[in-house]
Amino acid sequence: MYNRGALSLAIITCFVVANADYLIGVGSHDMTGPAAGVNMMGYANMEQVTGGIHFRLRARAFVVAETDQVGARIAFVNLDAGMASQLVTIKVLERLKSRYGELYSEENVAISGTHTHAGPGGYLQYVTYSVTSLGFVPQSFDALVTAIELSIVQAHESLKPGSILINTGDVEKGGINRSPSAYLLNPPDERDRYPSNVDTQMTLLKLVDKSSGKSRGAFSWFATHGTSMSKDNKLISGDNKGAAARFFEDWFASTNTNASSTSRMNYVSRRRLMKSASRVEATGGQACAKTASQSAKVRKNDGSRFVGAFCQSNVGDVSPNVMGAFCLDSGKPCDFNHSSCHGNDLLCVGRGPGYPDEILSTKMIGERQFEKAVELFTSAEDEVTGKIDYRQMYLNITDIEVVLDDKQVVRTCPAALGPGFAAGTTDGPGVFGFQQGDTEINKFWKQVRDAIREPSEYQVECQKPKAVLLDTGEMFWPYAWAPAVVPIQILRLGKLVLLSVPGEFTTMAGRRLREAVKQTLMGSGQGELDNSTHVVIAGLTNTYSQYVATFEEYKQQRYEGASTLYGPHTLSAYIQEFKKLAQAMAGGNKS
Repeated sequence: MYNRGALSLAIITCFVVANADYLIGVGSHDMTGPAAGVNMMGYANMEQVTGGIHFRLRARAFVVAETDQVGARIAFVNLDAGMASQLVTIKVLERLKSRYGELYSEENVAISGTHTHAGPGGYLQYVTYSVTSLGFVPQSFDALVTAIELSIVQAHESLKPGSILINTGDVEKGGINRSPSAYLLNPPDERDRYPSNVDTQMTLLKLVDKSSGKSRGAFSWFATHGTSMSKDNKLISGDNKGAAARFFEDWFASTNTNASSTSRMNYVSRRRLMKSASRVEATGGQACAKTASQSAKVRKNDGSRFVGAFCQSNVGDVSPNVMGAFCLDSGKPCDFNHSSCHGNDLLCVGRGPGYPDEILSTKMIGERQFEKAVELFTSAEDEVTGKIDYRQMYLNITDIEVVLDDKQVVRTCPAALGPGFAAGTTDGPGVFGFQQGDTEINKFWKQVRDAIREPSEYQVECQKPKAVLLDTGEMFWPYAWAPAVVPIQILRLGKLVLLSVPGEFTTMAGRRLREAVKQTLMGSGQGELDNSTHVVIAGLTNTYSQYVATFEEYKQQRYEGASTLYGPHTLSAYIQEFKKLAQAMAGGNKS
């Protein structure tokens, strides 16, 4: 007797596999870098120097190409790193060009960081991001460049016909808003459209091989900071997203469900998930051959191994320390507006779910992302179809004329940091004497600032209400302190649209950008993209230019606003320029 349900499922499975419109490849390579004696990138803490390994870091990549058109492809790389670096990106593209000619370029390659704050620093080219690492660190730089290059090479060399499924769902207790008072300054009618002051949605892509029907990889995007490991930690770690990736890859390797991974699998309980993910045994070891080393074996992935990546999104004001922020001296909640304790920002610290054990917190936030990813992975049915497309351009973000909705014309500014930046956040408190929300600088700090670089009158006016503490956009000794030219990019994979942004957009800033691009794509095209289109922000991609807060959030000058480098109209400038890219894509024109 035939089982009608099983027969229907088999037909669906065959249909998904047979309609492979893409060539799909995945790759992964170790990028851990120097594990001792190098300052970590993220907290700007001079004392946070690498002194061991919590777990190794990896670059994870996928390449997707159309089967009937040479060159119509995109490559996306997710790094267990604080952020992408333009210098790293340039070097990677140089190496890819020597291998593949013009096949991969700045237009169709995206390199994105998870924003872990526990990786080696010294690989960015601007002074602001190199001060605590005491300049350039070749070992860090080389590890990133090599890992990114070889992960893309693996993905390219393993291209095979395949299908892509997409799924979305909400991650519970994966992050909280660490600047809720700034978020509340956004218009009430806008806030009322959303159930939370953080984005809880995870978007997951499932990559499936045509010939075998087995899954080859999964890439997901969800916004939460890589700050489960504190600024006192000295162990190299991929933080919660790196942990989630390890859990996912270990779970996949230890289950038998991959034999029928194109079909809808039964939901897997949390207990079974964690048991599977933790069932990883060390090998007994063997003698090293003359042509290989154990370190090489650690790094090797020939493209046949499943790759699971947990990518970053509009993370600007989202903390994984979900228990809230409390004063170290009293145990009471911190001041709501300033995140300080009787004026002292150093005493206000966020607590993760495993507090006071930061490694446990890292594991728990990683598990929450991992569990949701497995749920989305096992239930994914919505197939991605349609063309591959991409647009990219460079912006002189320091001097963009922006036309606002009311037709007022404004401009962006040269980069500058405010005193709220020096105060730090609840994830990593900064310097004593500053508070988030400060819009004035005392006489002492003004003298210190002016000794380094006194800001121009234009800069002071342009940045208001931010008080200019560090005039990084007008500082060029011994070389540039902050980026002036940044790349923006749109990658389209059927009805998935990835927005590569060179920084950390806050929750509401990201929502506005996504909505503007989606409406532009729907309104400017030929009906290819509709309301079912998934628009996803890929944060910290291709280079790094700190934060992007909304105009309203900027007014309060909490950490995110004080770190929005290019003035109060930074977000409006990005939206305006991304809309131009979206119009070009929808109309089939060059950017």
